[in-house]
Amino acid sequence: MKILFASSEVAPFIKTGGLADVAGSLPPALAADKTNDVRVILPLYAGIGDTWRSQMSFVKYFYLQLGWRSCYCGLFQLDRGGVTYYFVDNETYFKRNGLYGHYDDGERFAYFSKAVIELPAQIGWSPDIIHCNDWQTALIPIYLMEARKYVPELTGAKTVYTIHNIEYQGRYGNSILTDVFGLDYNTYFNEHMLAYYNDVNLMKGAIYASDYVTTVSPTYANELQYAFYAHGLEGVIAENQHKIRGILNGIDMDAFNSEKDPKIAANFSIDDLSGKAICKADLQRQLGLEEDPDAAIIGSISRLVGHKGYDLITAAFDRIMDNHVQFVLLGTGEWGFEEFFRNAQARYPGRVSSNITYSAPLSSAIYAGADLFLMPSIAEPCGLSQMIALRYGTVPIVRLTGGLKDSVPAYDPETKEGLGFTFGNINAEDMLGAVDRALAVYDDKEAWTDLMKQGMQADFSWNKSAEEYMEIYRTILM
Repeated sequence: MKILFASSEVAPFIKTGGLADVAGSLPPALAADKTNDVRVILPLYAGIGDTWRSQMSFVKYFYLQLGWRSCYCGLFQLDRGGVTYYFVDNETYFKRNGLYGHYDDGERFAYFSKAVIELPAQIGWSPDIIHCNDWQTALIPIYLMEARKYVPELTGAKTVYTIHNIEYQGRYGNSILTDVFGLDYNTYFNEHMLAYYNDVNLMKGAIYASDYVTTVSPTYANELQYAFYAHGLEGVIAENQHKIRGILNGIDMDAFNSEKDPKIAANFSIDDLSGKAICKADLQRQLGLEEDPDAAIIGSISRLVGHKGYDLITAAFDRIMDNHVQFVLLGTGEWGFEEFFRNAQARYPGRVSSNITYSAPLSSAIYAGADLFLMPSIAEPCGLSQMIALRYGTVPIVRLTGGLKDSVPAYDPETKEGLGFTFGNINAEDMLGAVDRALAVYDDKEAWTDLMKQGMQADFSWNKSAEEYMEIYRTILM
């Protein structure tokens, strides 16, 4: 099968969030079946460094039509891990600081979507599947509706569209439809395509135009039927329910491996956990915390925004700190949360470390050195942090939503089964109850050690998920 995977970011080349991790891990998992020809396409951003650029080879350049514009498009190629990567070069659109948040993002990603549609004919390759991701690639299934009529390489191509986060839909005024996107107003501005309260909604159009739609966890797929989670698209989801499925994301099990990870203070395994204590002491020294091996370190790594559950944490924070615990935060976000945690560090010297930044080395140190990982999200399509934490023997405390519910079965002290501690209601008291249950087990060192080992052995590889995607691909090609 020939699969073209289109994403606005792909790890390890360029990353702002979980989308890049998925785009970096799923294609190699699909390519593990040597009968598949898997290729990935992404923009050549200024932020993609010389280490990667030096490995690229120039393929060709051509011009594509975007509305009334004739735009240069350069193609570079890099082969890695059985996957071919194409980088779309246009400095007008992609030589910027940051990937998103520019005044012309609609035009930039319309251009990228058009480049994806042009690629097969330019290289003489006919994909069976074009797999698109989030609003930045939502125009691809729509452009394909026309292109497959006159481009031989696209005649048999089918599209899968994955919703990673429905909050970001690509909504613009309807004047953009013809002038920028180059789409006929009468054909595409209707209730079963792009029209949305007199605006254009790219994600809505992609849901209708795609042959199949996936979300990044089964629970999230169910949640999207409700207005609370669907952000205005619940009716669209309901109407397309027949072609929607949730598939839980995986993680790179080799990259996140406590036995081999060179980024942590000491390696450890289920057979020898001594390195975990070394990582904990190293984290305490790094951050100026009291070097107390008995204090449970609660870690939290996230954007500091309301839907990640930080209202619950701030409401319950002093009561959390009434326990024999330390708290380590890493992240940036809303000013009010940033200020709260800066003040918390001042109020609890030696017990709280608030790191209002992003640091990959520190995130590795937290995953490996913390005892508990607090993730009380209001909504969480999938979440990868809870899976990563488990790989390092750090036990998650999560709210039962989205991928958190699907990946963290609740620990039962009677049967000793489960991977973490959970709560359901969006309520600080319920979250505190989960924290209390976790700390009670933490005090039972034998039970805690067994729980850590269960988490470290959990299979969060892409193998099962990749096969589910292959099943969808085969179904829509029949």
